[in-house]
Amino acid sequence: MPHLLLVDDDKDILSLLTTFFRKHGHDVSSAQDGIAMFDAIEQQAIDLVILDVMLQGEDGFSLCQRLRTASRIPIIMLTAMADHTDRVVGLEIGADDYLTKPFDQRELLARVKAVLRRTTETGAIPVSSETRPTLCFAGWRLDVARRELRSADDALVLLSGGEFDLLLAFAEHPQRVLNREQLLNFTRGPLHDAFDRSIDVQVSRLRHKLEDDPKNPAIIQTVRQGGYVFTPTVARK
Repeated sequence: MPHLLLVDDDKDILSLLTTFFRKHGHDVSSAQDGIAMFDAIEQQAIDLVILDVMLQGEDGFSLCQRLRTASRIPIIMLTAMADHTDRVVGLEIGADDYLTKPFDQRELLARVKAVLRRTTETGAIPVSSETRPTLCFAGWRLDVARRELRSADDALVLLSGGEFDLLLAFAEHPQRVLNREQLLNFTRGPLHDAFDRSIDVQVSRLRHKLEDDPKNPAIIQTVRQGGYVFTPTVARK
């Protein structure tokens, strides 16, 4: 069973979501602050973290940033803010998805399943290297099976689940203009809203990791009124 870690300082929400996710076939642990969150991650194999932004003490943004620097565990952030500010910040620091409170539990479940499909091998049938190749471009190597990006000198570059999925979408459609709607479909499937800014944020994060000069990108270029184009030639190995 996928193992979820719920991080919220509201005991009622933790109890409600724990019961709901266990009913739908998930193993669930909970934490009310950052100390308990990192303790749980160290002691157990966690497949996904559902992290509230508004926590007493260290907030969800800070915890997300700290976790992302050390781990690729998928993160879904919960925000009480109706505007897009929290969503943008969450994506910028490496969250894989976000949901605004109040939310429908079934929608959260659907998002959890979608993120797990994209970022874990839980329940997946093993695939051959032919169907999960390594994609090579501009000195970089994207290992699809291991979900790893390595540089020309074999250094591992840490990507969030969302960043990996976006880079994979680009690498599988090189030298082709992709608009934001297409990229959202490739990375999130039909379960997304019209929040185009999320793609722009993750493109910016990828540029800072891939490009020699992120302000003048050579790998992921912007097409005015069109979207983005991944310029390198991609070889499958």
